[in-house]
Amino acid sequence: MEETFHIDTVCHSGRPSDPRSAKETACYDLLDSLGIAYERVDHDAAMTMELCHAAEGVLHISICKNLFLCNRQKTKFYLLLIPGGKPFHTKDLSAQLGCARLSFGPPEDMELLLLRLYSMEELTKASPNELQQKIDALWDDVLALQNDTAGEVTLVIDRAVLQAPRFGCHPCINTSSLAFSTQDLTEKLLPALGHAPVLVDLPEDSDA
Repeated sequence: MEETFHIDTVCHSGRPSDPRSAKETACYDLLDSLGIAYERVDHDAAMTMELCHAAEGVLHISICKNLFLCNRQKTKFYLLLIPGGKPFHTKDLSAQLGCARLSFGPPEDMELLLLRLYSMEELTKASPNELQQKIDALWDDVLALQNDTAGEVTLVIDRAVLQAPRFGCHPCINTSSLAFSTQDLTEKLLPALGHAPVLVDLPEDSDA
């Protein structure tokens, strides 16, 4: 029997009043500090783009896909933002970036990135809870780039994402979805994150 996906049908303005995890709270702190007005909806864990469609209906947006990628040598990491309904083929992106073919970053690549963001001393001294928080902060979402102060991850955005008037994403956790203006994304959030995006035009069809 198929499980029911529960979603709050009320669209809330601003941060939640109940306690949330540190990584989620950090997202609200950042948006509030930048004066970015946002709407929020809470729901069960949205593990697929299909489940995200329910949140899209409440927020009246299209939530983009966030893909964590790396090169074969695992020396370069990329976060790609692409419209949820657009197909993705690594060869198309690799050609536009002028690099060797990319692949999806597996969990061990997240661990490798963790070692590059923090010293071994910091990691060995961290408690199990603190270490898990650092791992959780690497969630592949644009707001998680606030943790990438060393600039290890290159942000890549399909131009189609920026053509929509509003932008949708998760606050580093897939049990809530946010919506705010695309203008605030480009003029406030990305400059504050220190990640100037590389813009690409990925085809609707890989044969295009």
